[in-house]
Amino acid sequence: MEILAFGVQADEKPLIEKAFAGHHDVRCLRVNLDEDTAPIAAGYEIVSSSVNADLDHRVLQTLAAGGTQMIAQRSTGFNNIDLDVAERLGITVARVSYYSPYSVAEFAWTLAMAVNRRIVRASIRTRDFDFRLDGLMGRDLRGRTVGVLGTGKIGEAFTRIAHGFGMNLLGWDVAENPACLDLGMTYVEKERLFAEADLISLHVPLLPATQHLIDAAALKAMKDDAILVNSSRGGLIDTEALVAELRAGRFAGVGLDVYEAEAGLFFLDKSLEVVEDDTLARLITFPNVLVTSHQAYYTTDAVGQIIDTTVQNVLDYTAGRRGENVLVPRTA
Repeated sequence: MEILAFGVQADEKPLIEKAFAGHHDVRCLRVNLDEDTAPIAAGYEIVSSSVNADLDHRVLQTLAAGGTQMIAQRSTGFNNIDLDVAERLGITVARVSYYSPYSVAEFAWTLAMAVNRRIVRASIRTRDFDFRLDGLMGRDLRGRTVGVLGTGKIGEAFTRIAHGFGMNLLGWDVAENPACLDLGMTYVEKERLFAEADLISLHVPLLPATQHLIDAAALKAMKDDAILVNSSRGGLIDTEALVAELRAGRFAGVGLDVYEAEAGLFFLDKSLEVVEDDTLARLITFPNVLVTSHQAYYTTDAVGQIIDTTVQNVLDYTAGRRGENVLVPRTA
């Protein structure tokens, strides 16, 4: 059987081909799976999608009409898939429920440190042989307060690093993590976390209840010189509200690896095109904002685990097994 994989990056392609070797053939495409590209999947029983695929009812109907019976998503998040429609159409859906939490946690800290110590601005200056320190002053993190929204595996890894910095730990989640409590974390209401934290990092999934978790009110509640980092999902932040606060001169730094309208932009080369997203264009112009293209997970360790799990999900499906990563089970 040949599997069609959408949204495959150049670094991923040889890893995917090697992982599937001896099991199934795989055809890798750079384009993301969406309404325009879904017809390509006609005749493929199994399709693998990336985190930026748009699997709404129209795409799923196109896939089903073309004979697709299984979607193997190469990510933990699945908010981009209409699971109810997939179930109605009889399409099995599986995801990657776990991969290295350190990849994302370490990258979140990379963003935090980069905006705190003005690393990007400093690098640009030194390339022009401008060695002034004006505007590059950061601050020590030791003794300051970090607020961690979401203390699952990634949030815990982020908290362990914060503990190493000697920071005061505040957490917010639907359930307390004993490992974080052992590190000295105090769980509080999110309103207190917003008001007291010098650095806030987001590690919750995107669900209806967390859409725009960081809204205008939350942003206004934060310290004027707070650092805000999002390496989870773009929809957690109301970007328009964030831009408004940045225009008012607030926040010491904002590090974003995700953006709520990133589909159709991230993972693609748009350097020769006019980007029509005015919000993103404005966001990137702020000197205290660093935007990266959803790369927090992108380490050899994490990507390797994602691919291995995807292969196992496909093998489970072809063998008629229901694996632990299944979101919509096989109907027959």
